[in-house]
Amino acid sequence: MDPEWNDSQPIYRQIRDRVVAMILDGVLKDGDPLPSVRNVATESRVNPLTVLKAYQQLETDGLIEKRRGLGMFVHPGARGLLLTGEREKFLAERWPEIAATIQRLGLADQLLIKPPGEGEG
Repeated sequence: MDPEWNDSQPIYRQIRDRVVAMILDGVLKDGDPLPSVRNVATESRVNPLTVLKAYQQLETDGLIEKRRGLGMFVHPGARGLLLTGEREKFLAERWPEIAATIQRLGLADQLLIKPPGEGEG
């Protein structure tokens, strides 16, 4: 994980979001182990309790599971759960603004028509 942090949100939240992105991108798949709290803390130069808090939130969200004595693992179905949630969030929060901008700029017709040569093959 990249140890660069921003001040816009707590570090534990940024760690959580990075794990979420890794699951969505397929870097972490169902059943894959997460890096240990100690390793993430050392590589990221943060307190292990910060990493633990991020992992606990992921566990509460049903995205990872703790296996006693083995560590944390991506919960089966985590990617599907994330995709559903992220799609709903996108459509509710971001899409209305994007759609309004498309309309305002008169791009709707251009986006519905394929450019010449596209799709031929």
